[in-house]
Amino acid sequence: MNPILKNILAVILGWLSGSLINMGLIQLGHKLIPIEGLDPNDMNAYAEIMPTLSFEYFIFPFLAHALGTLVGATVAGLIAVKHKMKFALAIGFLFLLGGLAISYMLPGPVWFTITDLIIAYIPMAWLGGKIALKQSKTQPANS
Repeated sequence: MNPILKNILAVILGWLSGSLINMGLIQLGHKLIPIEGLDPNDMNAYAEIMPTLSFEYFIFPFLAHALGTLVGATVAGLIAVKHKMKFALAIGFLFLLGGLAISYMLPGPVWFTITDLIIAYIPMAWLGGKIALKQSKTQPANS
């Protein structure tokens, strides 16, 4: 496959796989730790209640952001032809932009916003890049 197309595919599949993990964990969190009387699809109601929620309501959003970024970055790094870490970090940057946007639309407690933005994106993308690099070194050159 053409290396440029393969790198484009790396970004698309990294973003898509990370997004699926993210959405799945968010939905699971809504099922396991529901906010009584709140429609999770009503962004205005969500924005109003976010600052009042306790710690347990932020476990799944953090896991969704961190694990979504980790999986997406790993996938991108595994598929990328060269510069695997750069592709993994690019996915982390894309997810960070999404995290900044959602922090603006649904402002939560300051402790969560800071923790989420500092830990869930770039460090997880770096870790995904390391996983991809390690995996690519264990694969035979002709695979």
